[in-house]
Amino acid sequence: MRFVTRMNTLEIITQFYDAFEDGNATKMGLLYDEKIEFKDPAFGKLKGEEVQKMWEMLIERSHGNLKVSYTIYDAAVNFAIVHWTATYPFTKTGRMVTNQIVAKLVLKNKKIIKHTEYFNLWKWSRQALGWKGLLLGWTPFFKTKLQLQTGLLLKTYIKNKQKSA
Repeated sequence: MRFVTRMNTLEIITQFYDAFEDGNATKMGLLYDEKIEFKDPAFGKLKGEEVQKMWEMLIERSHGNLKVSYTIYDAAVNFAIVHWTATYPFTKTGRMVTNQIVAKLVLKNKKIIKHTEYFNLWKWSRQALGWKGLLLGWTPFFKTKLQLQTGLLLKTYIKNKQKSA
């Protein structure tokens, strides 16, 4: 029975990242619990619909130029660790970014309920912003400002989607 549960975790995580590779935010969202909790250095903490809309926004804004690859490092009963790489042009500057990310995912009832990502924000900021990122990307001020900007961007995206629906 334990093996079957482990396989379910592997299958769910594989489906999630395969959908990401395919640019399918809708399928990614179907694998999340409605009370999903997400956290990363760029967006901070997000919950529920915000998480799915974040992926949708990022995929749309990439205009098909987002390349994703992943490796599942560990998958146990209701838990997985995934190393994934995103390569894309940063929208504001056009600079190419290759971001190496470690994700920890917790599942319950065959849905992802917690998704926490870790990456080097300073390294990301140097690639995305050039010398400004080199100088400021390591500071708490930069992280706070980035999370405020990404939060506003996401809220605007959600609001516009609701208007057009």
